[in-house]
Amino acid sequence: MTKTASISPEKIELIKEKAKMSRLETIRLISLAKSGHYGSSFSSSEIFATLYYHIMNYKADDPKWPKRDRFVMGKGHSAVGVYPILADVGFFPKEELDTYTQVGSAFGDHPDMNKIKGVDFSSGSIGHGLSVGVGMSLGARVDNENYRSYILMGDGELQEGQVWEAAMSAASFKLGNLVAIVDNNKVTVDGNTEELMNINPIKEKWENFGWNVVEVDGHDIEALVETFENLPPADSDVPTAIICDTVAGKGVSFMEHGYEWHVANLGEGDIKRAIEEIEGGN
Repeated sequence: MTKTASISPEKIELIKEKAKMSRLETIRLISLAKSGHYGSSFSSSEIFATLYYHIMNYKADDPKWPKRDRFVMGKGHSAVGVYPILADVGFFPKEELDTYTQVGSAFGDHPDMNKIKGVDFSSGSIGHGLSVGVGMSLGARVDNENYRSYILMGDGELQEGQVWEAAMSAASFKLGNLVAIVDNNKVTVDGNTEELMNINPIKEKWENFGWNVVEVDGHDIEALVETFENLPPADSDVPTAIICDTVAGKGVSFMEHGYEWHVANLGEGDIKRAIEEIEGGN
């Protein structure tokens, strides 16, 4: 990257506050469901906020706008962290979130593109997201459009072979409008990613598949903005992988780095403590 980010300090603060909002709403929604994915949602909060409040092109009043950037969560279990943002930017009324996981609600543990405005792919089974992104990016080429496809994956998701088939295809098809974002929080539902199935070295793997690769602190808004703003042109020949160094459970001290909080439920006392830590964080 040779340029710096073109963003005001006020916008940086806004994005930080929206990341906090995502975490706080995640706690509230999971308290309704009595179980949910804290760790992997919190590790992505700054990524979500940066994309939706500064980087991506979309129209909340026209969710199927053909020229919109696409966002796909390979790690669909983190949808609880995105729903509040989709509501906040205007895709649907915030009150609808109060039905989260209830019978008949559009809002389940994983996102449904047929029920929720602003969702571009119904993800859940890990590993499919990048393949979907390849298709979306090829679609942009066929339609002579210049939108980007942003695909968020967990580091544990890279254990899926389909991810690497898609990575090989994207480089072969020269999809410069495809951006893979790896939430490298280093844990899965069963434990430490490296101990269960070592995927390192991540950067070198993507490079060897023919991708442009950038490593960034996934909780540093300024660094994220700079990275996204300085992507190669969408009509370039090389797809980009952004490896985000993140912390599972970020923002709540007793959750951070712990795989036990991948899916769980907080008691009343821990809810209070978690909210206080998030609200008091920088």
